[in-house]
Amino acid sequence: MDSLFDVPAEDAQKANEPLAVRMRPRTLEEVVGQEHLTGPGTPIRQLVERDAPMSLVLWGPPGTGKTTLATVISQASRRRFVEISAVSDGVKQVREAIAQAKRELGMSGRQTLLFVDEVHRFNKAQQDALLPAVENRWVSFIGATTENPFFSVNSPLLSRSLLLTLQPLGDEHVRKVLKRALTDERGVKAVLAGDAEDNLVRLAGGDARRSLTYLEAAALVSADGEITVDVLEKAVDSAAVRYDRDGDQHYDVISAFIKSIRGSDVDAALHYLARMIVAGEDARFIARRLIVHASEDIGMADPTALQTAVAAARAVEYVGLPEARINLAQAVVHLSLAPKSNAVITAIDEAMADVRRGVVGHVPGHLRDAHYRGAEKLGHGEGYLYAHDHPGGVVAQQYAPDELEGRRYYRPTRHGAESRWSEVLERIRTVLKGR
Repeated sequence: MDSLFDVPAEDAQKANEPLAVRMRPRTLEEVVGQEHLTGPGTPIRQLVERDAPMSLVLWGPPGTGKTTLATVISQASRRRFVEISAVSDGVKQVREAIAQAKRELGMSGRQTLLFVDEVHRFNKAQQDALLPAVENRWVSFIGATTENPFFSVNSPLLSRSLLLTLQPLGDEHVRKVLKRALTDERGVKAVLAGDAEDNLVRLAGGDARRSLTYLEAAALVSADGEITVDVLEKAVDSAAVRYDRDGDQHYDVISAFIKSIRGSDVDAALHYLARMIVAGEDARFIARRLIVHASEDIGMADPTALQTAVAAARAVEYVGLPEARINLAQAVVHLSLAPKSNAVITAIDEAMADVRRGVVGHVPGHLRDAHYRGAEKLGHGEGYLYAHDHPGGVVAQQYAPDELEGRRYYRPTRHGAESRWSEVLERIRTVLKGR
């Protein structure tokens, strides 16, 4: 079965284009998931309707529509569209494109929209080559990046551009893209049967382009136009993992993931990480769980574990999948092999339990704020000992309310680096008591 709709001979070339290219939105109304950028009164809408020169940097995860927006803007504003890839093109191509844009502007008055995909891959010299064209408005510049532009785009270029952030696509947006591809004349003749749609959405991982690529591959594999889970698995050469992000599998796998890290089984932890990534679990969710676990089950036994987890979370935001899988894996290995301690979570939970029971007491007078007028008459701050004026920066003094005097929340283990803090804490507590 031919998966493509029958098309006139003159459209044969378009019919042979990848589905993701054929289904690229033609108007701002067809762009999904970025209503904050395309709705009435938004900067993009204003720029298109006024047909004014522009300079934009589009920042967002892969497959969220950066190239699509650039194309739609050029079509809506009738600009000449020129695309340059920072992966394969250099300063020479940039200068040639700018020179041609100047000639076009001078001869016909027609503006050129210069789109630079993955602009973060341009070095400083390459990005600087864009500045004259942007400053003199020889071109309308749009740069697309998956990395934080404040780190990857030169300040002069960024300061001359309007930064617009594209949001990750939700499942409902990917479903809308798929539905359009199954009903639009540019799309495919196929039907998603059973759980195929759910699995396709999950495999796409919020990437509209990937969802269409998988759909097209599955339509070609299908003998009768019906795409089942089995057909989808064969087409994408990747098992559509049975994993419901809103059901038992979600909770079971993440539970096993955390317990494997807590139990120091790095191999099992990596298995569950891979299982979640392949199933399309939100990488930000995984990163957040690692941050929590770093303090909950490791804490001061290895204080660097939290730094690693936070760094992995930042990598997820800056890089996105699939590359961020490496950063997540590094964090999982670190946390799995780190010495374990639950002393931090135990300490804060016990302290909060006391507060909820009403064991709070009054702040000692010498610790109260003494900076406002009248505080001295109330005796606030009287007798306070400034720690930095004493040897070691610690002085015998009561800090806790009377009702909590002597209460011990933090009880360090002898695991990893926490054994050192255990010794330090005992010395500090001894000084505080004046012994």
